[in-house]
Amino acid sequence: MPMSRRPQPVALRIELLNVAPLVWRRVLVANQWTLASLHSYLQWVMGWTNSHAHEFQIGANVVAPDWWIHEVGLDSDIVNYRDERRVSVAAVAAELGVGGEVEYRYDMGDDWRHRIVIESQPRFELAQDLPLPICLAGENACPPEDVGGPHGYEEFLQILGDRKHEQHVDVVRWIGGLFDPKGFDLSRINREFKGARRRRH
Repeated sequence: MPMSRRPQPVALRIELLNVAPLVWRRVLVANQWTLASLHSYLQWVMGWTNSHAHEFQIGANVVAPDWWIHEVGLDSDIVNYRDERRVSVAAVAAELGVGGEVEYRYDMGDDWRHRIVIESQPRFELAQDLPLPICLAGENACPPEDVGGPHGYEEFLQILGDRKHEQHVDVVRWIGGLFDPKGFDLSRINREFKGARRRRH
């Protein structure tokens, strides 16, 4: 059956694993997107800065940028790797079905792992008027880049919350002032993404 020319919404819940408080987002994205486009949006909506390598684990296959596939291939077998520009959100949703899960890995050094769950699809009459993509809900701030993964983030929060800690001043200086681990502004995420997309065009 040919794919509809009109993009259809796919509902995803993204959770950053192994951190507290839980960082999660619920989004609607277009089924016609490639995973390369999904990656760019995940970076925005989660709060990362796209400064490191990434890959998606989908069953036995790994989907990643071509440059990363080439780099991995210098040291290991890449028979199960696929170019993210050639894999669509629709194909993944069809393969895994509602409730299916994808692991999205970012920054292999810090080892950030995200669970992406394909949720039950919204009723079309409710979703058709929503701009795609859109973030519908979420909680808590993304950890800072290069903080050292889940363990480093835990230590970072402990130091930040203890004014008497010998590293407190250095950590505050490193983060550039304030950091609220519970900070999340849904309206701002959607508003600023629209502005950034208009500037790109």
